[in-house]
Amino acid sequence: MDWIGQAIELAERGRGRVGDHPLVGAVLVHDGEVVGEGWYEEENVAHAEVSALAQAGGRARGATLYVSLEPCNHHGRTPPCTDAVIAAGVSRVVIGARDPNPVAAGGVERLRAAGVEVEVLESVAARRQNEAWRTWTSLGRPFVTYKVAVSLDGRVVVPGREWVSGEESRRVVHELRAASDAVAVGMGTVRADEPRLDARGVGALRQPRRLAFGRGPLPAGSELELRRGGLGCELRALAQEGVRSLLLEGGPTLATSFVRAGLVDKLLLFVAPVLSGAGPRFLGELDAPIELADVETRPVGDDVLIEGYLRLT
Repeated sequence: MDWIGQAIELAERGRGRVGDHPLVGAVLVHDGEVVGEGWYEEENVAHAEVSALAQAGGRARGATLYVSLEPCNHHGRTPPCTDAVIAAGVSRVVIGARDPNPVAAGGVERLRAAGVEVEVLESVAARRQNEAWRTWTSLGRPFVTYKVAVSLDGRVVVPGREWVSGEESRRVVHELRAASDAVAVGMGTVRADEPRLDARGVGALRQPRRLAFGRGPLPAGSELELRRGGLGCELRALAQEGVRSLLLEGGPTLATSFVRAGLVDKLLLFVAPVLSGAGPRFLGELDAPIELADVETRPVGDDVLIEGYLRLT
């Protein structure tokens, strides 16, 4: 049984409800049977591990705890989860991924020092689940995803067509906007398209902040927020304002600047089944090749979505 996968699934129940905290799920297993489970939702709810322990009661003693993220080892709004795990007599803990937050980290060492057997998987799925939070916490900037639609020959325009990608791909983009804290383009895109950058037709619970990087000025009536500073400085400022995820939709000039600065974490490439034959490509010249990690592909309507990581914290 994939117990850590179940813990990751449980963690998803807290999405949109954890504020500036990570998603965490926990499953307690004793003699092959689940005796407790929990997930983190909000400030006034117990942490995932504590919820699972409470549900298990005395059956937690000698059990194995599967938790998607390293149990916290500090006094914050609640006591350390490591103390609760040790006090309950859990004999083994399997951790999906380490906690990159230096304030809360150290749970592995604390558990081992208390005689608890610990296994750290560094699961890609567990790390991806909190990818925005992990980058925001460890690097002090938002997690940046570059989304772009291209033809088979890598162009961002197709002569005679308004859109490069199909309707299904465009709906996915609106879902991505709805899930992001901010969406950004460059001034070239602003002048050419006057984009709205809002999430439409997907039942968005909130709209992302909509940004334009560049010197401006913005067109009259634009609802975008102009960010004039250097990319690194602006990203750090946005992180301090609570922006943990940024969806980059700008043209190749802005995207190339982000990539060359090492500020793009994920690439989402919507490839349409058409040869454009003309127009700019989705990236300019780079200093060296960049290998993508954990690449996945899937069909989206008639298009193919290629997803890969330039950096996974």
